[in-house]
Amino acid sequence: MNAIEIRGLSKSFRGMYAVDHLDMTVPMGAIYGFIGENGSGKSTTEKLICGHLVPDKGEIKLFGREYTDPGVRARVGALIENAGCFPGSSVWDNLMMQAINLGLKNRDEEIRRVLSIVRMEESANVKFKNCSLGMKQRIGIAMALLGDPALLILDEPINGLDTDGMKMMREILLEIVHQYGCTVLISSHILGELEKIATHYGIIRRGKMIRQISAKEMESRARVFVSVKTSDMQGAKSVLQANFPNVTEEEGCLRIYDAEKPEAVAEHLLKHGHAIKELSKNKIGLEEYYVGLMSEKED
Repeated sequence: MNAIEIRGLSKSFRGMYAVDHLDMTVPMGAIYGFIGENGSGKSTTEKLICGHLVPDKGEIKLFGREYTDPGVRARVGALIENAGCFPGSSVWDNLMMQAINLGLKNRDEEIRRVLSIVRMEESANVKFKNCSLGMKQRIGIAMALLGDPALLILDEPINGLDTDGMKMMREILLEIVHQYGCTVLISSHILGELEKIATHYGIIRRGKMIRQISAKEMESRARVFVSVKTSDMQGAKSVLQANFPNVTEEEGCLRIYDAEKPEAVAEHLLKHGHAIKELSKNKIGLEEYYVGLMSEKED
């Protein structure tokens, strides 16, 4: 069973499609990275899944049931745009109001549980308006986790965070999945961070899903290249092109694509008198994969 199954989902505003006959599958237990440029339809899709918007057409199923089913709706937590907290109230009081709104039992225990997950036990009495951006993002996740949802939907939760904040957010999301068995749908523009935790990706452009791929599949497909720097880049490039079929200069380095052995590249350069400054073997990452996909012509 999949956590999310979407078929032919469409939503238009003033005659323009924000989501255009979208198909999407999110496996249970996945961290699904939802990727696309601004205005591509990510937030609209998330709002449709959460029931904040009504689709024009299409089908949304959550855990095999219609997304409007009250039983399945209770299994979904979401943080879209902002946490919706009262600035003058404490973290604890904001969580308590949400717990009451959800009709939760054992509210104190549940609030302590979610504060522990987001590492904010010591900040329970801090007023929301005095919290940092990172704290506010974690409070939003804590609110979404009230009631122990099976599906968590997060819209850009790491935007604006510093390095420590992003690291903490990664740890929290991995714990939510591995310890609590939650499925996470997360949109983000920070692809380097997303690549560290995502198990699956969905790439959307102008409201249409153009690629769904698992992290393992992308890793197996990723082109290998040897990256090298020398004192004479143009001379080294000419020498390498005589022996290797695909040599380019990118980001201040020479890239020798589909070269399996860095030693062979180094041996060839040294044989022709080129001293090597840097040499490494790499694979195309998520960001380059995404940029390449976005540059392809639409059907």
